[in-house]
Amino acid sequence: MEFERVRLEIDGPVGTLTLNHPEVMNAVSPEMLGGLMRAMDEVEDPKNGLRCLVMTGEGRGFCTGANLQGRGDNNAGRTDAGSALETAYHPFLRRLRNLKMPFVTSVNGPAAGVGMSFALMGDLVLCARSSYFLQAFRRIGLVPDGGSTWILPRLVGKARAMELSLLGEKLPAETALEWGLVNRVFDDAKLAEETKKLAHDLANGPTVALGLIRQLYWESTDNTYEEQLNLERQNQRTAGNSRDFKEGVRAFLEKRPAQFKGE
Repeated sequence: MEFERVRLEIDGPVGTLTLNHPEVMNAVSPEMLGGLMRAMDEVEDPKNGLRCLVMTGEGRGFCTGANLQGRGDNNAGRTDAGSALETAYHPFLRRLRNLKMPFVTSVNGPAAGVGMSFALMGDLVLCARSSYFLQAFRRIGLVPDGGSTWILPRLVGKARAMELSLLGEKLPAETALEWGLVNRVFDDAKLAEETKKLAHDLANGPTVALGLIRQLYWESTDNTYEEQLNLERQNQRTAGNSRDFKEGVRAFLEKRPAQFKGE
């Protein structure tokens, strides 16, 4: 399925959302954000049967941040750089956060600015060995956005988050792996194959439970211990009522692989 600056490919239960403006290394424009929102309608539509979502970039880059073409033309007045976040970026980021299925990012090249924020939204972040991350905001006199000031310190700690944001230095994929920022690094030629393999493994799993697991971890950073215990109880009740749970128990007792349906 083609949308403006975005492509959605469906391979059985796996959807791959590709940022598709390689001429500018997939820099994000209002048109791309509109395409992403329309693509998400298809991702979330039950008729398409998706149980795992992958995001990657077309060509040599994952996403190099916001498309700045034309931004510096009007020097007469000040613009509200935060308004686009509220009206366009935040609704998309909230949809990723609230997905009911596992979400994998396949970082095939530079992930800079809000592109880095998109990459780090993945439940699992897979990288090409040549890829890198860059908090590019300070280079144009802006602050980090796209939720990166929330995500980064929780992944790598305040000191490293500050270093990345204040200095604006490139972080190679191998170092990102050492820091715990990403999950796995593959040779460039192997990234697409390994991403597909992992995504299908997730999609063929107990996706009701997997969706509830991602919710638990998203909520855990702001919950008290008691609140998290209550949420675990609530989500375990939901998972325990699923057909996947019944199939998982039967498969265990019968000593065979489980055939989960995401129900």
